[in-house]
Amino acid sequence: MGGEDWKMWMDALKSENLLSEGAKTIAYSYIGPSLTEAVYRKGTIGAAKDNLEATAFTISNDLKSIGGKAYVYVNKALVTQASSAIPVIPLYISLLYKIMKAKGIHEGCIEQIQSLYSERLFGGDLLLDSKGRIRIDDWEMREDVQAEVAKLWEVASTENLSQIGDLEGYVMISLIYSDLKLMV
Repeated sequence: MGGEDWKMWMDALKSENLLSEGAKTIAYSYIGPSLTEAVYRKGTIGAAKDNLEATAFTISNDLKSIGGKAYVYVNKALVTQASSAIPVIPLYISLLYKIMKAKGIHEGCIEQIQSLYSERLFGGDLLLDSKGRIRIDDWEMREDVQAEVAKLWEVASTENLSQIGDLEGYVMISLIYSDLKLMV
């Protein structure tokens, strides 16, 4: 989850002269709201993410001679094997997706990646946050979205989750992910 493997790959590619002039490399990450910060940005997971972000600057410096760059790309909350295993994250994602779908601003993985490449990395302006990251979590982090998630968070229970959250959508994505993993 940190940047060590990323740096080793980029060093190996560069040493073998396998990178084109202006090569760009991206590591995917997630930040999340204050609601999940204690479990997702503090402690071991957060330390790995901090290391990943620092490594992007090191790799960018290493790629200067070919005009290359390394970026950390921050997407919205996604259902992955890792996110499914982190306490409270499945609940947060279920509530978030219900709200984002109701507002017409929900995007799946494919739409997120399409936006990254067509609107950020290779089209339009490459806007970076204060830490040099490409952020595509802007709709998730909108104040109105986070306020609604926080309200639902306070009343969420086993009995009402299927009504106030997108439990069906969460489970569907989890099953698709499981099926894809089995096919590999």
